[in-house]
Amino acid sequence: MKQNKLNRSTGGNIVVILFLLIMGLFTAFPIYFSIINAFKPLSELYLFPPRFVVYNPTFNNFKDIIALQSQATVPMERYIFNTVFVAVATTVIYVFLACLAAYPLAKHNFPGKEFIHKLIVFAILFSTQVTALPQYLLMSKTGMLDTYCALIFPALGSSFGVFLVMQFIGAFPDDVIEAARIDGCSEFGVFFKIVFPSVKPAWVTLAILTFIANWNATGTQVIFTESLKLLPTMMNQITAAGIDRAGVAAAVSFILMIPPMVSFILSQSQVVETMAYSGIKE
Repeated sequence: MKQNKLNRSTGGNIVVILFLLIMGLFTAFPIYFSIINAFKPLSELYLFPPRFVVYNPTFNNFKDIIALQSQATVPMERYIFNTVFVAVATTVIYVFLACLAAYPLAKHNFPGKEFIHKLIVFAILFSTQVTALPQYLLMSKTGMLDTYCALIFPALGSSFGVFLVMQFIGAFPDDVIEAARIDGCSEFGVFFKIVFPSVKPAWVTLAILTFIANWNATGTQVIFTESLKLLPTMMNQITAAGIDRAGVAAAVSFILMIPPMVSFILSQSQVVETMAYSGIKE
């Protein structure tokens, strides 16, 4: 018996396409506005109603960042290094640990598994504001304040990555894993040679989310030495002078959003695939 295919009229297709186009433009507008503001002179930034086109584009906002930073005791290269090091180190370590923890929770049975699973889901409900004070006290007692560890270690305690990867691994066929075991592959071999490459969309998405979160982190609550501060902190210090530095602030916002945007554009197909499968039930 033939199944009737669902057909949509040409008019319906046009309506859907127009709706998606409008929503896409609406979503992209803040990014566009941030970009053009970075190249606006101060006289155009405070026009009302605001202009959505730059009439007199200028690079003075970016030159002012360099000029202001040249007067500082710590060079900008140091802030860039701190941010890149913390973001990359946290991303690599967290993705590795999250995948290692997700595999046994998804594919093994052991006492306390259900309790750990529920604890992971429950921990997602806690925001960073709730855990900030306990984390600060813990780092103070262990002597990690004002070190890179104070920026990296708290991020490793997030349960979201474990939950995300666990959902993906849970949908991986058990027969493939059993076949590898019969062939003599160890558990680490099964994980690194079969499971880990197969769930690439999940851990790539997790890597992007982790990198963005740590790229935008300031760490002002735990870092006090100027040479250890991060790039967003330095940028906030530059733009704290008020209206006169509004152009600089716009340029700062543009610079800070470049790495997250580039990383997302380069791996958007992986993110879309992860979002499609992350809701699968075990």
